[in-house]
Amino acid sequence: MDFAKFSQSCVKCGKCIPICTIHQIKRDEINSPRGFLDLLAAYKEGNLELDKEAKQVFESCFLCTNCVEVCPSHIRVDNAIEAVRYDIAKKFGIAWYKKLIFYFLRTRKALDIAAKFGFIFQSCAFSLQNSGMRAKFSLPFIKKGRLLPRFHHKSFLNQNAEFIDNGGEKSVGFFVGCLANYFYTDTANAVLKIAKELKINVDLMKGQVCCGAPHFFTGDFKSLEILAKKNVEYFEKKLESLEYIIVPEATCSAMLSVDLEHFFTMIKEEEWAKRAAKIAPKIKLATWYFYEKTPLLKLLQTKGKKEFVLTYHDPCHAKKMQGVFKEPRELLKANYRFVEMSDSNACCGFGGVSMQSDYYERALEVGLKKAKMIDESGARVVSAECSACRMQISNALSQNQSEAIFKSPLELIAEILE
Repeated sequence: MDFAKFSQSCVKCGKCIPICTIHQIKRDEINSPRGFLDLLAAYKEGNLELDKEAKQVFESCFLCTNCVEVCPSHIRVDNAIEAVRYDIAKKFGIAWYKKLIFYFLRTRKALDIAAKFGFIFQSCAFSLQNSGMRAKFSLPFIKKGRLLPRFHHKSFLNQNAEFIDNGGEKSVGFFVGCLANYFYTDTANAVLKIAKELKINVDLMKGQVCCGAPHFFTGDFKSLEILAKKNVEYFEKKLESLEYIIVPEATCSAMLSVDLEHFFTMIKEEEWAKRAAKIAPKIKLATWYFYEKTPLLKLLQTKGKKEFVLTYHDPCHAKKMQGVFKEPRELLKANYRFVEMSDSNACCGFGGVSMQSDYYERALEVGLKKAKMIDESGARVVSAECSACRMQISNALSQNQSEAIFKSPLELIAEILE
């Protein structure tokens, strides 16, 4: 990737700085999109050593794409950061706990086995971390007081048949995503409930593998290439008989429909980039599909209204990367009292595996700002079509001792249809 070209394209207008997630908590030029681009150009030209200090700067980006959205030239700062993280991974290696996570994510059978024992492991881990051994024994993701989701004993895909015939004339594929498959299974089950009500057949596509977003954001390009090629080949075959592939996760959907093409272009696999671009229009967020391609809204309008107040958080990978923000709102407004928070577009602070493990305090600082916005809205429930946002916001609400709870828009819709 030509980092110098990226930097030269920047006109230094500064529009990106006020809305940069990391700049809002580390107010210096280095920690801003403009600063990132200058540093990347210096690195490319050999004027900046990729040392530990530079590593920390490039890992500080939340990849929220706020800068890309407001940039007059729409410079893909996120792709530039992702590219340099590959160089970082090559030079410094990937931490053992990240390697372990990535191994499980690319090896579904191993993750299925881990899920069966996950609840036992998590209980032991929390006990150790909160005991007197905490100073001697530390796990990267286990922080005192931190709210984390728990494995289900059996994954969503393993609980259901491969093809669910709802007696419909059309069928969709369902890419469930790892978090909804193993942790937030209520979200996945909600999709099945909605599809059943609409008489849409669902192919669970059990040959699917992880979308590869965690690997992409951390620089594990070798694993991503394996996963990406498997998914592209599999989707090509499935789309011969499916109308769309729907995804209940903004990050997964953006990875599959937007970033796969960028990734293959980065590694100079032009033919694969073309194949990824060809299937991209058929991979959609679930609320987009249900709103645009089905009579779900009309059906919801025949149902009653719930009294509690609901607000919505726009996942970075939904609104900014896929243009999806109206669809979930319109579906939810049919049955819920809806209010907007002060800045639904602000990043929640999830930021990926490195942010959640190595820079958790930064992630929490951003998350607490979002929790405050939710509290100020007066909403009883906050919703977002992204399980990564769910994990981050749920923890922030818990840390903030907020009364609001998180629910997927798909769960809220399914509750109305019950």
